[in-house]
Amino acid sequence: MGVATIGEIVWVLGIIAWYIIRYPFERRARRRRVVTDRSSPADGIGLASALFGMAILPGFYVASGIPKVADHPVNAWAVAFGTIIFAAALWVFRKSHKELGRNWSITLEIRESHKLVDTGLYARIRHPMYTSFLLMAVGQAFLLANWVAGLAGLVGFAVLFFLRVGKEERMMLEIFGAEYRAYMERTKRIVPYIY
Repeated sequence: MGVATIGEIVWVLGIIAWYIIRYPFERRARRRRVVTDRSSPADGIGLASALFGMAILPGFYVASGIPKVADHPVNAWAVAFGTIIFAAALWVFRKSHKELGRNWSITLEIRESHKLVDTGLYARIRHPMYTSFLLMAVGQAFLLANWVAGLAGLVGFAVLFFLRVGKEERMMLEIFGAEYRAYMERTKRIVPYIY
């Protein structure tokens, strides 16, 4: 088994783990009443872009080898590094879901009895779930030895992030006001101490 194949297997296992982590929270979220919904077509485009770049396109590549013309040589260190980054992404993903608990939603929604979470990962960064997506996209770039499939995750993440995070923060300011503004002043968006 070649190094490129190992990278692909790690990526597939990571995507399966991502789904296993997300599924119970998605099911539980459907049971709570939504009181504010700021979903929009742009929100749908962001989610679709992330899904396409981080799952569909790379999944197609892993299954078919297309586009073979964009393949590049792979090193064992790149696959090892990608594995570590992807594992870190899954840890952050799971922890951010757990800390949000009943407040989690896949779209821009506020649910009944929504509370501002500012502990755990949320004590340093406002959007650790986006941090996990960024880490997954970086991990994907190292795991898949193909310029198109490998970098598609970063493009998908960027579209999602730039279409949603500003709207999400405006919604939180509307709902939580001064409490959220103070929270914004003591935290960064997705990278502790940096951004």
